[in-house]
Parts: sequence; C-alpha cells; structure tokens
Amino acid sequence: MNLLGWRFAVDFRLADVTREYAMTGFTVREHRIEVPVDWSAPERFASIEVFARELVDPEKASDDLPLLLFLQGGPGGQGPRPLGGGWVAAALQRYRVILLDQRGTGRSSPVDGRVISAVDDPAGYLACFRGDAIVADAEHLRATVYGGRPWATLGQSYGGFLTLTYLSRHPSALTRCYVTGGLPPATVDAEAVYAATFQRQAARNRELARLHPTDIPLLGRIADLLADGSVTLPTGEPFTVERLQQLGHGLGMSTGIDEVHWLLDTALTPAGALSDAFLGAVVRETGFDSNPLYAVLQEVIYHQGAREPGWAAQSERDRWTSYAPDARPLQLTGETIFPWMYEQHAALRPFRAAAEQLAARTEWPALYDLDVLAANEVPVAAVQYYDDPYVDLDLALATPVGNLDVWITNEHLHDGLRVAGDAILPRLFDLAAGKARVTGR
Repeated sequence: MNLLGWRFAVDFRLADVTREYAMTGFTVREHRIEVPVDWSAPERFASIEVFARELVDPEKASDDLPLLLFLQGGPGGQGPRPLGGGWVAAALQRYRVILLDQRGTGRSSPVDGRVISAVDDPAGYLACFRGDAIVADAEHLRATVYGGRPWATLGQSYGGFLTLTYLSRHPSALTRCYVTGGLPPATVDAEAVYAATFQRQAARNRELARLHPTDIPLLGRIADLLADGSVTLPTGEPFTVERLQQLGHGLGMSTGIDEVHWLLDTALTPAGALSDAFLGAVVRETGFDSNPLYAVLQEVIYHQGAREPGWAAQSERDRWTSYAPDARPLQLTGETIFPWMYEQHAALRPFRAAAEQLAARTEWPALYDLDVLAANEVPVAAVQYYDDPYVDLDLALATPVGNLDVWITNEHLHDGLRVAGDAILPRLFDLAAGKARVTGR
C-alpha cells in the first residue's frame, strides 16, 4: 500500500533529474516520474510520464527554501514556460517553484488525436485525466522527488479547482494555498455553472459594444459572408458563424475586448472579402491543435455523482436566442465547448466518439469533500475577480472552505496573475500569513 492509499503491482519510481540549466533570473531542474493512467486500477492502461520543472533563484540555490507547486489553469493546459519577471519572480523571492505539466499536456505524455486513436477505451482513458488523478500525480511527485516534504500551492483558474481537490484529499501535504480566479463552484452542477457564465459573457458582449460600437455591425457583416457555408480556413476546415463566435473566448481577459477589436480591424479587404490575415488569426485564436484536452475535459471537470446525460453548455446556449448564428447583433461565446466542434475542428475529430460517451455518462466520482473543506485548517488566500465571466463569483463564494481569506476586486479580470502577478501574489502571501486582512466575503 503506498501513501496514496492504492495498491498496485507496478513500481512507479522517480526517473531522476534529467537536466539542469540556467536561464535569466532562475536555474531550472527538470524531473520526470512514471505514473499509472488510472490510479485506482494501474494495470488497466500503460503507464505515462509526468514532467515538472523546478525553478530557483540562483543566489538562493543552496538555501533550504520552502516549495511552491504551481497548478496551471485549463483544463488541458501545460505549465508555463517562464521568461522572467511577473509572478514567478515574486514567488522565487521566497520559494522553490515547481511547474507541473499536468498529465496529457506539455511534456507529460501529451494526448493528441494520434494518441487517443490508438487507445482501446478512449472515453475510459480520458476520464482518468480529471483533477483527482492530477492531484495523485502531484502527490507522487512530492513523495518521490521531494521526500514527502509538505509544500504550498498556487492555483490559477482551473488550478484553484485542483487546489480544493488537493485540500479535500491530502490536506496534510499542504502548508498554504494561494488561489487566483479559481475557487470552484463545488456545490452545483455544470448546468448551473453555464446558466451563470452565459449571463456574464453577455455582459462582456455588451462591454465590447460599448467600447467599440462599430465592431458590432462588422461582426454581423462577416457572419453574413459565412452564412452559406462556402468559406474555408487555411487549414481546410469550414469557417462557420459558430467558429466566428468563438472569438469571444478571450473577452474575460484584461485585453480581450481590445484584441477582438484589432483582429477585426483588418478582417476585410478593400474589396469586402475576408482577408488572409484574418483567416489565419481565426485559426490561431480558435483552434485546439495544442490543447485538445481543454475541449474534452471542459465540462467533465464539473461532474460529480449522478447527473443527467447531455452537453450542459449546448443546453444553456439553446435557451438564448441571442446566441443563435443568425441573431443580430451577433453574440460571441465564451469558455464553452459544443458538440459541433468535434466536427468542425480537425484536431477534435479523433475525440468525437469519446466526447459523446463522456457527455452521456451519468455517474462520476466526487472531486471535492465539502465536509473536509468546511473544516479545513490550511491557510488559503484567494483573489476572485468581480467581472470574471469564466468563474462566477457568487458560485465560487458558495463553496465552503475553512480558514479562507478572499480578496474580491474589479481591478483585474481572469488573467490577473499573468498581467499583475508581481502585485497580486505578495498580497496573497500576506493574507495567508495573517499580515493583511480582507473585509468579509
């Protein structure tokens, strides 16, 4: 029996340090471990590798620094590839920082169409890439590479969801937890999540119209050009109105509205056709070639216990006539995945059957233990963004977490850690240490 409570015959051990090198502002040490795909039944699938980078300030390399595990947003997002500055620089002042490529991403046995096409049970395989398995991987990394030493965590967006799964299962492994824009809606189902986030996305569409009113008729004009289905993207994929609406995915970021504005600035040629530059930008902004797990896991990260089968986001969208492709003004969609994407996006086509099976599944393991969370004693400091369309504030605050301090602000949007991490993170450090206070929740 190992420390995670599962018995298995395969010996998953540290693959040892693979490389160590210097970059501007920090030294990097790379680690690889071998883990089972299914922690509850390790012989079910072949094992996979999980990769992590450890960063340290070169001037503190010999110091006995505490550890900080960064839990990336997503789902299906690899750990950051830092270039110096920002939140990483702030964290390195007091921690060794571990950047985990979550299973199936980056250098952790990445899952793409070729990989999933070779798996006998694709839906069963993909169901093993949720938060419970990611936390089990992190625990194995902590046990094998770091000798079981407790560490702090920093969870951005979906990384905050992982944080609460970690607190539910292994609170003794954690010294402090910092969460940025990621307290999960752990008390409700996916249907309730999308009912709330569609409202917030509608508000971001209104803000786009307020700031850039001429963009709204332009979006309608582009949609009219796409309506007959004859336009293709440089990849050969169909350019549909629904895919155009995907450009709203970034409206919850600090510069998202302006980025959409500038993308539309050169959308049309002088003759009124769609420009090559615009078509190429649509591919980059809306594709899933680099992160197919983002699509596949987007809804299943909310599923716990019994549920009705179906696509939650699509069901909610069907209630909004304003999001119809022929509606004007055209509305842009947010952090949502719809079943038609598995036809229109080439990178997602190999996942289609598995995604349909996952959507039809009616029983899911629990990701959170609300009783354990309510009695939590590990210091947790979080920032939640008032206008965030991806993580609804009211649903986030309804999750019971003991010893939690929440700073609520409208100064930033969902990417606050990325754009202002050097200011946000020190405040969270102070909150967790009791050196700063917030006024209620």
